[in-house]
Amino acid sequence: MPTKIKPCLWFDGQAEEAANFYTSLLPDSRVDGVHRAAADYPSGKAGDALTVEFTFAGQEFVGLNGGPHFKFNEAVSFQIFTDDQAETDRLTDALSAVPEAEQCGWIKDRYGLSWQIVPRVLIQRLGDSDPAKAKRVMEAMMEMKRIDIAAIERAYEGETADA
Repeated sequence: MPTKIKPCLWFDGQAEEAANFYTSLLPDSRVDGVHRAAADYPSGKAGDALTVEFTFAGQEFVGLNGGPHFKFNEAVSFQIFTDDQAETDRLTDALSAVPEAEQCGWIKDRYGLSWQIVPRVLIQRLGDSDPAKAKRVMEAMMEMKRIDIAAIERAYEGETADA
């Protein structure tokens, strides 16, 4: 059964390129269909990719080649939950195209879309029932550009960087 809600991402002519890039990053990802324009339209010509349907990590999306009129901003981002530092680093390296925008695991890709690369252990530690532990983790995270799981664990345990 098709999903009831499918996010539509507005691109300036790169919807097909973006879909191919995103679907190369995680399992259960694929380009499901490319729909070509039947006639010229304000941002393209007949035969250009108008929309691209794709599944990224099991989530369905549509990419629309809508032109230069609208840009992504940080008001919307997609979270990718990771299981270890290697996966966190791989996805951060693959997606981050604006190093100066990196903060607390938030990154911006080459298309201007914002992502959050979130190790599952970070969520667990931030939600700890011990407020002192959760506070140390939060304070450590706020100092990071890219999430460092070992540093999160040290903060959780109350260890200093020198320990």
